[in-house]
Amino acid sequence: MGKYVLEVCTDCVESAIAAENGGADRIELCSNLVIGGVTPGQALFNLVRKYTDIRVRVLLRPRYGDYCYNDYEFEQLKEEVQMYRELGASGAVVGMLNPDGTLDTERMSELVKIARDMDVALHRCFDVCVNPMEALEQAISMGMKTILTGGQNLTGWDGRELLAQLQEKSAGRIEILAAGGIQADAIEKLVPSTGITSYHMSGKQEVESAMKFRMGGASMGLPERNEYVLWKTSEDAVRQAAAVLRKIAG
Repeated sequence: MGKYVLEVCTDCVESAIAAENGGADRIELCSNLVIGGVTPGQALFNLVRKYTDIRVRVLLRPRYGDYCYNDYEFEQLKEEVQMYRELGASGAVVGMLNPDGTLDTERMSELVKIARDMDVALHRCFDVCVNPMEALEQAISMGMKTILTGGQNLTGWDGRELLAQLQEKSAGRIEILAAGGIQADAIEKLVPSTGITSYHMSGKQEVESAMKFRMGGASMGLPERNEYVLWKTSEDAVRQAAAVLRKIAG
């Protein structure tokens, strides 16, 4: 696909296989995508490596919620970076903020150092930081390879103005990976309006659980969600997005 990159966020083996079959260049592996994704377990990583040949970046996020982490959570992140480097992940996707909304560059620099030769991407904590242009330069200075962002909006299309500014200011020094509502049609509009050539999607579709017996009135997770409807990556959605990028790349 040349200089164009399609990354798919997946949280199970089936979705990773669908991403690879659909033509993705790499995946961001997480668990619990329904809450925005947290660190996946080693067993899931190993199985994805067993059943696919796709490049795997691992999301390292110790919990749901904000990105201001305490010392225990930071210690967990350091151990996870080292663990996934030793397991052979191609990259780690991390991010930490100070209470004032600036990047926690002191502790993030430690994570980059532990990562060594792994790619390190800044995740969407970037989208809730106080000064995105300052954060851009800080990420570059720390040696990070990618910034995952929706332009500080829910969707990449809504954040297209900032995405275009980031792409211009980055000047090839770091990959700007557009996120948020990314599908084939969004890519078709975002490439000419932002100049961005790297895209991050989940391609999620709702799949009915195999459960026949369903207990009403009891919830083990998010009470507002139907626990018998699962999220899985749509191979067709990935294939359509990849086709758009191939067409643009000529």
